[in-house]
Formats: sequence, structure tokens, C-alpha cells
Amino acid sequence: MAASLRQMVVGAWRRPDRHLLALQVPNDFSIWNELVQRKKIFFLHRQKKLLLLKCATRHSRWCLITSHTLYTAEYDPNEKTFEKLLIANRGEIACRVIKTCKKMGIKTVAIHSDVDSSAVHVKMADEAVCVGPAPTSKSYLNMDAIMEAIKKTRAQAVHPGYGFLSENKEFARRLASEGVTFIGPDTHAIQAMGDKIESKLLAKNAKVNTIPGFDGVVKDADEAVRIAREIGYPVMIKASAGGGGKGMRIAWSDEQTREGFRFSSQEAASSFGDDRLLIEKFIDNPRHIEIQVLADKHDNALWLNERECSIQRRNQKVVEEAPSTFLDPETRRAMGEQAVALAKAVKYSSAGTVEFLVDTRKNFYFLEMNTRLQVEHPITECITGLDLVQEMIRVAKGYPLRHKQADIPINGWAVECRVYAEDPYKSFGLPSIGRLSQYQEPLHVSNVRVDSGIQEGSDINIYYDPMISKLITYGSDRAEALQRMEEALDNYVIRGVTHNIALLREVITHPRFVQGDVSTKFLPDVYPDGFKGHKLTDLEKRELLAIATSLYVAEQLRSQQFLGSPRISLAKLDLNNWELLVQLGDGTYSVTVSNNGSTFSVDVDGMKLNVTSEWNLASPLSSVTIDGTQRTIQCLSRDAAGNISIQFLGTVYKLRILTKLAAELSKYMPEKAVEDTTSILRSPMPGAVVVVSVKPGDLVSEGQEICVIEAMKMQNSLIAAKSGKVKAVHCKAGETVGEGDLLVELE
Repeated sequence: MAASLRQMVVGAWRRPDRHLLALQVPNDFSIWNELVQRKKIFFLHRQKKLLLLKCATRHSRWCLITSHTLYTAEYDPNEKTFEKLLIANRGEIACRVIKTCKKMGIKTVAIHSDVDSSAVHVKMADEAVCVGPAPTSKSYLNMDAIMEAIKKTRAQAVHPGYGFLSENKEFARRLASEGVTFIGPDTHAIQAMGDKIESKLLAKNAKVNTIPGFDGVVKDADEAVRIAREIGYPVMIKASAGGGGKGMRIAWSDEQTREGFRFSSQEAASSFGDDRLLIEKFIDNPRHIEIQVLADKHDNALWLNERECSIQRRNQKVVEEAPSTFLDPETRRAMGEQAVALAKAVKYSSAGTVEFLVDTRKNFYFLEMNTRLQVEHPITECITGLDLVQEMIRVAKGYPLRHKQADIPINGWAVECRVYAEDPYKSFGLPSIGRLSQYQEPLHVSNVRVDSGIQEGSDINIYYDPMISKLITYGSDRAEALQRMEEALDNYVIRGVTHNIALLREVITHPRFVQGDVSTKFLPDVYPDGFKGHKLTDLEKRELLAIATSLYVAEQLRSQQFLGSPRISLAKLDLNNWELLVQLGDGTYSVTVSNNGSTFSVDVDGMKLNVTSEWNLASPLSSVTIDGTQRTIQCLSRDAAGNISIQFLGTVYKLRILTKLAAELSKYMPEKAVEDTTSILRSPMPGAVVVVSVKPGDLVSEGQEICVIEAMKMQNSLIAAKSGKVKAVHCKAGETVGEGDLLVELE
């Protein structure tokens, strides 16, 4: 009987609609009890990556799930949890929680600030309550307003997402006092792991490897310098109650320690309401690898494999993947067992993450434990088939875990890119604001998942994190997952804000990353002079020139048609051959284009290229074939003067295409004067002015701090580009400034 069931399943695998199939299993099958004993998850055929998962009916129906499904989970309508749940968060994580709640039959309540009244998570929820104005301290961190919203809507439980109040023990305590379930661990675990000093001591007692450092609270800058000298440079200064890269600075000298103490304490106070700092040894050139744990209230705990999170900028993750290319089974098991030991030591119950730094010899050291859902949780869901939000809800209701450690697979490979509204050419990403005038997620690409909380028309503002979405791809192996990610990034349409897709695409295609040779210093090591975009090879440059000129000619040909008939022209035009000059960067290139229907033959520096496309000039995406090579490009803008911007291989290139006559006449056009940027200071990003350190008449030295701008809760020191006297100051503390706004002038 078991053999015939196997034949049924393998036969179903060959069907084209194999993504989700329901199979009837007769009640007299001898393997029925065995499957039930395996806790409803059963690997039938590892080579074909087939899983049998018991459906919610708990009868004889089973679902066949292939590795093409990004994550799967069982939803049992007979397993009662909560009738109504409030999400104390916003954006993509609020949308993510709502999706699982809908599948579980739970009604949802969204909270929002006044500027978020039309946000996607508000529209998705069954109910919505405004909890205050835009600043987070008056809305998403406003416990009184949120508690009032809970009473008003009679929500039985609260999911905090991540950030905001997700690791706030006082919030969890207030919920408990009102009889409202907190979807997360109890207050003891939040307090123990939320305080980096206490968590480090607990980790030591649980026999978890820890980083050498000072275990107390640093009182002032002088004490910070003394401790740093005792530990030995470099050191990491970090907020005791911090997370998400905020309140963290690396110091290599006494001067940097003093500066780091000041900025870290200010950021910590601003972001967490707690300015306490600790100092520990900085492990140079490590990997950042974290273990996902899941524990219930019945002393059961699992580790759900690891996530590689080493690609970071300013201690914030940019690209993550699961599993890691670096870990062997023995190291993975050791890290997982230590993570579970720590979870059990604090009686942890929910989903959580234990973060480690791993050196080149695979020695690993406890970094911190995040007592909440992580931003990068989707990649764990992809390789395990678990819905972590669902598991959190079940645990909070008091149900035991449904799986044993032996049930947790590593099925395939998943990669996540954090798509931000940031300018990657400025410190690998300074925030950008604006309205999404056009937005199209690459969901038509197979094995792609996009967790987002925005839509076309949404505003990205200075009040909240600049994340647009989390782009996740899945494959049977790493090569397939990365190939999908490359395709997805090329097909992601974002207009209205600056974004970091160019950086993301360069990272995932870089030879070092492809080989798995990564560390937390990857970005500064690979781009020591900052990110400059994709560097075109000679062939890629010819391809770009051929695509741009073909697009130009296609538009010219269309503009010469009127209601299907040629316009009456004052001059006879040769519509088959075009001689053009193209300016790209510092170079000027002679290009000849001849037309034959939808195919253009392009001569670039003596090389002939055949370019074919549908040439739909209204579409934001264009699929172009160049001598058999398929490229997806985006034409961002073009004008009558021949200027055209094309996103090619992730990077936006600006070209100017002119006929020979127009190029000759353009020599007589006056050139725009270049601004002397050494005598002025402009804001490199939108934000709020925290401190202005100078006034008119002051003498400043090159490198001296002029002012501090806070953007997305990160403080940035702006310095003088040269020595001189301050001529004028155009800003003051507390003001909001935009990118490019004039702040200070020097004589």
C-alpha cells in the first residue's frame, strides 16, 4: 500500500500543476499511523524534495507540496487561538502578521499614525485605530494610546512585530495586567535578553561562548577610554538596550571612543529611551550568523537552522541567506544547541533569535538575543516550511510545539535582499524620501516572495524606517536562489524615490559573494572608496550603447507616424540608417543603427550587435535580446534633447544621444557652472537637525563637526570640507531639512 502511495505522489510530481495538489489517502493505508506519529510532516522523496503535510481537516486528505512553494504551513480550524488580534506595528511586518491571521481565521486590528491613515496595513486589517501624530514617540511608541485601542476594539492578543514596543517589558507587563495576550516571550525573558549586559552574564552561566569585554555600564567618556584601553583596540561601543544597529560604534582610538560614546548614548536615548552603554572586544573580520529558535511553554525548544547576515552597512543587515555557506553540520549543531540552552535558561517561549559572531576558524561568540520576530525570518520559513508567525500565535495560546528537532529540514536555499529607499552611493545608503509614483513588484518571476507594506502612491517619509520591502527568492540550491534574485531585482520597478537595488544586485553577483567569501566588512573591503555602481565591461558597454540607441531610434520612428501614416516632412529622412553620437560618462561613441522591423543592427566601435525587442515604450520594463543574450532593462526617463536614463544590470546610466548635426551644434551651448562644494555644506539626506556647532564668524578647521543630522533614528555628523570662517548658518536645532538643503556657508 505504501508503495502504491509513493507511485501516486511521484506521478503527481510530473504534472504541470504540481505546486499544490490534494491527494486522498484511504483510511486503511498501513502508513497512516506512522505519518501521524511524525507530527504531520514527512519527507517522502528527498531527491525530488517532496513533502507530505497533513491538512487542517485532520481526516484522510494530504497535500503534496513541492520545493517551488516558498513556505507552507498547516492551519487547523479546529485548533482555537484568538478571535481578534491587534498588531502594534506598521508597514510590511504588520501586513505579514495580518496575512497569517487571515489564514488562521483571526480578525485583525491595525494601529496607525495620522500620516499612515491610508497605509496598506490599515487597508488590510478588519479594523484600524489612529494612535497619534507622525512622530513614533507620540504614536507607535505611545503605550497609553495603544492600550486604549485594545480596550476599544476588545482585542484578545497583541503581536508587536519588530522594533517599536516588541522588546519593551513594560508594554508586555501592561498587557498582562489587562488580561491581553502578548504574542512573544514573558517579561522575564524580555528583560533578561533585552539588556545586553544581563544577557551576556546569563549566556556565560548557560555555557554559551561570549565575547571578551566589560560587563558593567559605562558611566562617561573618560571611563569608556579607560575600559577600551584595558580590553585593547578595536572595541565595540553599543547601547545596552539597543538593536537594529542603532547606538553602535566601532572605536580604534581614544578619540574615536569619546566620539562613539557621545553618539551611541544619544542614539540609544532617542531610539530606546535608555542611554546605557557597554564596551566589548571587536572581533575583526567576522561573520554574523544567527540561529532561529522556537520554544513553547512546556519546556520544548528547537533551533531552526541558521541565517547568514554578514552583508551589513552601519551594523544593519542588507542581504541575508539561509543556510550559511560557511557552517558545517557539527558547527551548526553546536551553535543550535547553545542557542536552545540559552532559551531554556531564561524559560523562553516564542520565536526568537540568538545572534553570533563567527571568526575564520569557526569559533563562535554570543552577540545578543532578539526576543521577537526578525526582519529576515522569511528565509527560515522558506527552508523549513514553517510559518513562524503562526507558531508564535500557537505558543502564546499555550499549545505545545508540533515538531521535534529531527523534523526540522534544510530544504533548498533562500536569499533575502532588503530594498530600501536609500541612496547607495552615499555611505552605502543614506535615506531618501518621496512618493512612489510607480511601483511594481517582481511577483511574475517564479519562486519570489515580496514582504512589503507599501503600494503605488505610498509616501516614504522621515519619520519611519526607509525599508520599501523584503525581496526573497528560493531555489533548490544557492545558485538557483541567486539567479532568481538577480532576475527579480532587474524586474523590480520603483519610481519616485532613490533605492538601493544597484547595490543589492552588485553584492549578489560579486565573485566573492558567489564564492561565499563574506564577512561583516564585505562592503568596505570590496568598495573601499564607496559604492560607485556597476563597472561595465567593454562588451556590456557596447550592449548598453546598442540598447539605448535602438530605443532612441524606435521612439523616433514612432514619433514620425501619425494615425498610421507618415507625417509630411520638410526634409527627406533616411528611416533605415541612423548615424548617432552617444555620450556616456566621459566618453563619446559613434554608433550606426539600421532598422529591420523589431530588430536593429547596431555598429558600435566596429562590433555589430543585433538588438530585438517588442519596443513597448509605455512599459516600465523592457525585455531585450542582444545576439541571443536576454537583458531586462528599465527606461527611467527620456527627453527631446536626447537625454535618456536606463537601468541596466541594476545600475542607472545617463546617456545623451544626438544626431551628427545636433552634436555639432551642441558645441555652441554654454556649460553650466560647477558649484564650489568646499565652501558650502548641504544636507546629504532628509532629516532633523539635532545640533548646530558653529555660528557666523566662527573659524573652523577641515574635518571639524559643523552640525548633526538625525535620519531614521541614526545620527550623522557633518564636517567642514576645508578650513575657513563661517559666513552664514541656514539651519537650527529642531528644524527638518531635505536632501540638498543649504545648511552652512564658509567665506
